[in-house]
Amino acid sequence: MTRPLRADAARNRRLLLAAAADEFAERGLDASIADIARRAGIGKGTVFRHFATKEDLIAAIVLDRVEGLIAAGRRLADAADAGAALLEFMTVAAEQRQQRDLSFLHAANEGNAEVARVHGRLVETVDALVGRARGHGAIRADVTGTDVFLLMCAPNHVAEQVPGAPPDLWRRYLAILFDGLRPEGAHPLPAA
Repeated sequence: MTRPLRADAARNRRLLLAAAADEFAERGLDASIADIARRAGIGKGTVFRHFATKEDLIAAIVLDRVEGLIAAGRRLADAADAGAALLEFMTVAAEQRQQRDLSFLHAANEGNAEVARVHGRLVETVDALVGRARGHGAIRADVTGTDVFLLMCAPNHVAEQVPGAPPDLWRRYLAILFDGLRPEGAHPLPAA
């Protein structure tokens, strides 16, 4: 059984994960532990007390982000309006990526069993939200959880292609994307 962290240790861990996410967002995988520690306002030794390796730190960032999405999905799982719940979940996912695009960190964790397990829980969460929205007629009957999972980063990716775009341009593309999920006026999709 894992003991809960002391309050100061939990605070240091939160500061460390936020600083590491910022540092990786700015410098990529070349970000140094020394720079991450300095940014968090803690010693390098504290970093290694929490995470034995840089890879462990990267995995923790990914797990933290994915767990946040799973928590949002669970919070929305029983919402009265299943379509609005799915749209809110997709908004949370896009907002998370807008704050810091750390999608490249996911590739750095290939083969990490814990990341794979939590990734599987995220897929289940998306499947449940999509299934419920489909069951309520809020989205087209031929849209799958995999479709939505793969489209979650699309609004940000599209907005990134516009030089000097306002920071909330992704919202426009999320609205277009979500309208494409609606059953009104839908034509059959090619096979998945």
